[in-house]
Order: sequence, then structure tokens, then C-alpha cells
Amino acid sequence: MGDILVDRPVEIISAVLKVTEEQIVQMIRQSMLAGNLPFGAAVLHQSSLSPFTVSVNKVQKSPLLHGETNCIREFFLNPSDKRPPTDSCLFFATHEPCALCLSAISWTGFSHVCFLFTHEDIRDLLGMDGDIDILEEVFRVAAPSDTNESLAARPLYNRDNRYFKARSVAELLDQVEGGAEKERLDGEIQRVRSLFDEFARSEGTS
Repeated sequence: MGDILVDRPVEIISAVLKVTEEQIVQMIRQSMLAGNLPFGAAVLHQSSLSPFTVSVNKVQKSPLLHGETNCIREFFLNPSDKRPPTDSCLFFATHEPCALCLSAISWTGFSHVCFLFTHEDIRDLLGMDGDIDILEEVFRVAAPSDTNESLAARPLYNRDNRYFKARSVAELLDQVEGGAEKERLDGEIQRVRSLFDEFARSEGTS
């Protein structure tokens, strides 16, 4: 079996942008009225790239119900004979998973992950640096030879590991050969990303 993140970048980009625009954004709008945060996730069948479970952040119910963990919870509410095996799914998060969600993805067996906004985007666009801070403070351990500079230069986590492979939508776009199709996809990515501008304004710097 091939690697879907390598073999089908155009299809993946189109599918995750579609579920984001048609389902997740509307769900976030409603969820934020209850004080939740502007994050969502979806589990897609790898074969068809159609969504099986779509959910959003519900931290007002529990601080553990991030977009990803809530999506995983709802996925497993389906009977085992009615849901696809996790390793035959693509896990999509609107925003790069935090330490909690990375662990949940690992424990539940989702082997391929992609996301629209990076940790740095979350910090810069929403003013939220908790994801980066926890990864740095809890998980990034200095080697005896490390300097402050060499430690800071390390990745926050391993995107290619024995549990999953994770890529941003921008990284998937980098795999697409240049030309009209790549330009079209880039325009669509920027358009769908801009749908989150209203949430950044609503959220401010909290």
C-alpha cells in the first residue's frame, strides 16, 4: 500500500478544504457562541476521502475536548462494525494538533494526519502560544551538548514516527508540480484559510 500523503496530495487538499468550508466552519460558528475555540477536525475514509466524522472544539464542556479529541470521541461512539479501521482513515485537523491531541491520535491508531494551520499560525493569528509552550516545556529535553540555540532549533515533535505521519496542507501543496493546477489549489487554500479571519477577530488575543 502506498502513502496517501505522497500519492494523492491534490485529492487530499481538495477534500479537506471542502469539509472545512462546507461543514467545519459552520460548526465552529455555532460552537463559538457557547464560548468554545475555533478549532475542528474530521476523520475521512482514505479510499474515497469522504468524511466519516466531523467535530469541533467543546472545551466549555471539558478542557480535554479539543477539536481533535472530540472528533476521536465521536468517531468511537460508532459501533466497531460500523466504523472504518483507524489505519484506513485520514485524520484532518484545521489546526496542527497540540501535545494532547498528538497523543490521542497516536493511541487510537490514525496513521496519516494533515492540518491547515501550523502551531506558528495559531500563535501568530490567534495569539495563542499554549501549544508551543507545552511542547517546549514538557517534551523538549536538552541534550548535554545543547546550547539554547541548538535546543530552540529542534522540531517541536517528530512528524514522521512509528505511530503516524503528519503534514501541513502547505507541505502537500509543495509536492504538486507547478502549473495552473498548483496555482488554483494555492488560491483555494488561501481562500479557505481566510474564512477563519472572523474567528481570529472574535477570539482576539485570549
